[in-house]
Amino acid sequence: MLAVRPASDAATGAGLPERIERLRQQRRAVILAHNYQLPEVQDIADFVGDSLGLSQQAANTDAEVIVFCGVHFMAETAAILSPDRTVLLPDLAAGCSLADTITADQLRAWKADHPGALVVSYVNTSAEVKAESDYCCTSSNAAAIVNSIPRDREILFCPDMFLGAHVERVTGRTMHVWMGECHVHGGIEPAHLDAVRRQHPGAELLIHPECGCTTSALYRSSSGDLPGPTTVVTSTEGMVRRAAESPASTFIVATEVGILHRMEKVIPGKRFLPASRGAVCQYMKMITLPKVAASLETLTPRVTVAPEIAARARVAIERMLAVPV
Repeated sequence: MLAVRPASDAATGAGLPERIERLRQQRRAVILAHNYQLPEVQDIADFVGDSLGLSQQAANTDAEVIVFCGVHFMAETAAILSPDRTVLLPDLAAGCSLADTITADQLRAWKADHPGALVVSYVNTSAEVKAESDYCCTSSNAAAIVNSIPRDREILFCPDMFLGAHVERVTGRTMHVWMGECHVHGGIEPAHLDAVRRQHPGAELLIHPECGCTTSALYRSSSGDLPGPTTVVTSTEGMVRRAAESPASTFIVATEVGILHRMEKVIPGKRFLPASRGAVCQYMKMITLPKVAASLETLTPRVTVAPEIAARARVAIERMLAVPV
């Protein structure tokens, strides 16, 4: 992940970047921005990246306050990994349609129907769901997590059905897969990719498999049904690295459009096209500069996780991190 410098007042509103920087120093805070955040929010962050990586980055700083410009489950993960810090989410209404597709009660009922099964939960879930899980996973390491489990063990995989289908295909395992999806990524359809590729036949296609959720396009890529010269399935950080290293000059990016700002900033001179201009998460756009400033000023809204829930959720996260990728 890359540190980024504050944007100019003309781009973000007079005085706000300076006010946020002053408050950041006073509060001994670190500001994290997910790749899908508004450009002006990304530009004032100390670090921009994916959800789990940002939480790990914050845990490695000496900051007393973590301001997470993202969505609720991300701030919860930061609170789990940094229980001694104050974790702020500038707008508590910033949720996640994928995380909302399964509750801890629903998972407990599912587990009761499959006694002895192991639960692998995507990081895009609530702390309570993580606490009911045996392993967490990201889209980039989900296959490795599943492959680390003995083949005779029954697996419950939640909550993203497209990621689950992809993992089944690449591992050859049969799992019970929860029928959840992200409304934004689920809306990126094969027709969108085909239309952009017809206009830009030489462009590389980058499909995002990690932050937010996995797309229907990922499932189609794993089945070999996407035409074109190169298709790369990778995380948001992998997208940035691939675009920097690739000889290609044009990329079709199949994920939430917020990442285009970072890619254009970090890799000038290359062209980045959204697979779908409609791939906009309204929850990710709820965090604004005034809300960041107000959050630092008042040290609210604060996100906390009950110690017993956090301890159990941390086990699932640590098990994931212990699996070689």
